[in-house]
Amino acid sequence: MNVRRRARSGAHRLIPAAAVAVATALGVGTLSACSGDKAVAANTSKFDVVASFYPLQFLAERIGGDHVHVTTLTSPGQEPHDLEISPRQIAALQESDAVLYLKNLQPSVDDAVAQSPVGTKIDAASLTTLEEHGTEVGGHAAGHDSHEGGEAAGKDPHIWLDPVRYAQVAEGVGKAFEKADPEHAADYRKNTAALVKQLDALNTRFKDGLAHTRSKVFLTTHAAFGYLAERYGLTEEAISGLDPESEPSAARIRDLERTAEADGVSTVFYETLVSDRTAKTLAKDAGLKTDVLDPIEGITDASRGKDYLAVQDANLKALQQALGAR
Repeated sequence: MNVRRRARSGAHRLIPAAAVAVATALGVGTLSACSGDKAVAANTSKFDVVASFYPLQFLAERIGGDHVHVTTLTSPGQEPHDLEISPRQIAALQESDAVLYLKNLQPSVDDAVAQSPVGTKIDAASLTTLEEHGTEVGGHAAGHDSHEGGEAAGKDPHIWLDPVRYAQVAEGVGKAFEKADPEHAADYRKNTAALVKQLDALNTRFKDGLAHTRSKVFLTTHAAFGYLAERYGLTEEAISGLDPESEPSAARIRDLERTAEADGVSTVFYETLVSDRTAKTLAKDAGLKTDVLDPIEGITDASRGKDYLAVQDANLKALQQALGAR
């Protein structure tokens, strides 16, 4: 076994008694799962990594390669913001070698990580910069002056949708893996470099593909694409804020209808893991089309691609079509 298991005396005092009881009944120490399965595995012969949701699972698998066993706390098709971590997952988490999460995205994960004795805790938010974003990101839409009903700005966690920031996170994860599992450091460095190269190429495709468009404004169901908008000189106007479940005001809907008319918006984007009802209602009232812009919070059969890179390329094509790329 390549990873030296640390003594975990007193670990059970750090998690709720109910979690311990359930975990004991389930025999969590003997459970196993395949890479990418829901996090119920621990004490494998590999470097055991728990990732909080898909974008971090993707990084761990690509960087770790054959040396890691990756499990995820968020099932495919589950909205990450809504995750409530189970006692079974908490118990598996404490037996892992590393946890990779994004602080302030999933409060139940933050609480579990804070109480866990895991030696390597990697907060993706600490590996790049976060900005304050609201329902409009990227500069004011040209055609109107008021922005009614918009939500107040908050720290935007959606860093993975910007290939440049995501590459920064990848580099930080690679270094953390090297430190935690030095026996395979050379492979982690090699894998990280290969992934960063792919993300650099993705950034170039977005930059070139969105350089010349008829419009620079796009509408989305929730404010997940602010970093992407800023990176490529666009403006995101979101129906809801950073929380995909928040309900827009009537004033916000009226404001978006004016924006669509003034700025030549053709499409309202919705996403696969959240209801499309509001997006389709707005599109119908404003005479617009709808399409998918995927925040890549999970990969399902409905996703336009089998991994992060493929879905991002699909997102690029959708934006090019909606914005009238030339």
